[in-house]
Amino acid sequence: MKRVLGNKKAIALFVVPGLILYVGLVFVPVIWSFVYSLYSGTPGLSWSFSGLKNYSKLLIDSKFHTALMVTIRYIFTTMLGMVVLGLALAMMYRFWLVKFKNLIRTITFFPVILPTVAVGQLFRKIYEIQPNYGLLNSIMDAVGLHDKVQPWIGQASTALGCLSVMDIWVSVGFYAVIFYGGLIDIPEDIIEAAKVDGCNSWQMFKKIIFPLLRPITITCLVFAFAGTVKVFESAIALTNGGPGNATTTLSMYMYNVAFEYRNYGYGSAIAIVIFLICIIGTKIIRFFDEKEA
Repeated sequence: MKRVLGNKKAIALFVVPGLILYVGLVFVPVIWSFVYSLYSGTPGLSWSFSGLKNYSKLLIDSKFHTALMVTIRYIFTTMLGMVVLGLALAMMYRFWLVKFKNLIRTITFFPVILPTVAVGQLFRKIYEIQPNYGLLNSIMDAVGLHDKVQPWIGQASTALGCLSVMDIWVSVGFYAVIFYGGLIDIPEDIIEAAKVDGCNSWQMFKKIIFPLLRPITITCLVFAFAGTVKVFESAIALTNGGPGNATTTLSMYMYNVAFEYRNYGYGSAIAIVIFLICIIGTKIIRFFDEKEA
């Protein structure tokens, strides 16, 4: 092993192909999108250099502003829901549902592998109000909350929340498995020593478990942030961006601009904005992690 690690040619033989693949899959599309964002129109038809006009247009585009605010609201609610509930579920696996952990872990992970279209159709039935009440409205009606029966995905005030609930339900099992992997790595003697010292459940979590899970928590936050920024398929499957623009995210707006309106330059500018949000958001999460450390 030492001979291999000391041989620069051997290291390059392993690193260079992966580096080339990474550059080809990540940086080339980003550079290509940036070049496209400097043009207006459709390639082959009305394709002309416009400089930074597409970016200046973003400042006055009300539909872009709406999509940006929808995306930000979705990110915070969904990201926190995924990570917090994933951690809570992992704690249940580890400490309270030990006998049934394998069964429950399998059940909660099952939504992760379901097709997005199938999940969307399932939740459309759950939120349904016509021609028959869906599961949610049926429960509301059965317990006497008749005034709470409403078109959950048919009104702007609740549609985005319904989308967040669906995506949290899909992803929480994934994050629970990641957290559970961190929990089983915590030495049992540390847990037992804390119990002997008189720590209650909250003190043990706050002083011992959560600090030891800090690296995994940051990783989950980064994963969740990157996934929620580019939300597209689930919104299409559940609400198709409606009602109105209530659930139209940046990714959906970019798709509409580029492929429905055939304005590839402006769509590429929106894609660059999404890329920058991913980079800046990840850096902010890492910054707070390093600051606390």
